Amino acid sequence: DTACKNRPLDLVFIVDSSRSVRPEEFEKVKTFLSEMIDTLDVGERTTRVAVMNYASAVKVEFPLRTYFDKASLKEAISHIQPLSAGTMTGLAIQTAMDQVFTEEMGARPATFNIPKVAVIVTDGRPQDQVEGVAASARTAGIEIYAVGVGQADMQSLRVMASEPLDEHVFYVETYGVIEKLTAKFRDAFCADSKSKSMRNVSVHFIPDYFLRTINCFSDLHLAAVDTCAPGRHECDQICVSTNGSYACDCYEGYTLNPDKKTCSAMDMCAPGRHDCAQVCRSEDGSYSCGCYEGYTLNPDKKTCSGKFHFFPHSHYNPFPYCILCDKALNSGFQFQEVPGQISPIKGAITSSLVTSEESCKCEAIAALQDSVTSRLEALSTK
Repeated sequence: DTACKNRPLDLVFIVDSSRSVRPEEFEKVKTFLSEMIDTLDVGERTTRVAVMNYASAVKVEFPLRTYFDKASLKEAISHIQPLSAGTMTGLAIQTAMDQVFTEEMGARPATFNIPKVAVIVTDGRPQDQVEGVAASARTAGIEIYAVGVGQADMQSLRVMASEPLDEHVFYVETYGVIEKLTAKFRDAFCADSKSKSMRNVSVHFIPDYFLRTINCFSDLHLAAVDTCAPGRHECDQICVSTNGSYACDCYEGYTLNPDKKTCSAMDMCAPGRHDCAQVCRSEDGSYSCGCYEGYTLNPDKKTCSGKFHFFPHSHYNPFPYCILCDKALNSGFQFQEVPGQISPIKGAITSSLVTSEESCKCEAIAALQDSVTSRLEALSTK
């Protein structure tokens, strides 16, 4: 049996799902979480598990009080979807303290002496402040493990993690190998294996001294000196240590300039870079969607819906008609200079509507108006 025994935990996974995490990579993270669940002694009186998902916003997928069996946890994990833009790691840690590690949300009281553990998985650099909030979390008794993937900022991971850093900071080159950390976390979380902890893991980028062992996976790379330590590089945003040297990179939404050091905000509204149906507004490394005049933004913040207006029979309008966002649906009419006035187009079939996914709404409005008009005319002749 590979599951932990006799060491209950209140365990919260905090997972980065920003746009830099591709869909297939996010699936790897979910597989890692599910395999972690298999190693734990899950239960109401043993280890409770919560999962948080963050990007520019934070979502508590489920708190500690929700699931107490492995099957339910893994089923819930399988339905988690990425959130897209932004990397607000500090906000995620603060949310964990305020909303997840609470008795109302299923955390055990301090008198129970149940360890509170957070595992943060990220592939980027935080776009907010993490040092202060992480220190507050540790002071509150939360043990923090930081797992970096790919271009994760190692300095930020060290700032977030608990001491000793060589037992709490980990790095893998790709999401494809993150599952190989599962056995090491199992050893760290199991009561009878705590003395082994995670001391045999080769941690990438620990500064200024050689790591004690290379007893790890071939996919986890060893480094002696952190070339990305403050004062050792000239990168504007992200420094990536590589084989005794370094290369510069940029935050999501920025591109590296020809000097290979500084970064410039890219046009996030360029074709293929956004999901907006109508209007895209570029905003300092990100974007927001809008709509043409006469349309309103739907709750998905991407697509738009039109506003319908009905102009009944009047002195100016001898034919009732319906327009969608200031464009006549009825192909038999044209606008005149007088606001709101229309006239028939010669030879047009005035009874047919232009094909539209919303035309049925106009037909319903027109039918109602015809019904009311007919009724009023009938009453006036009596």
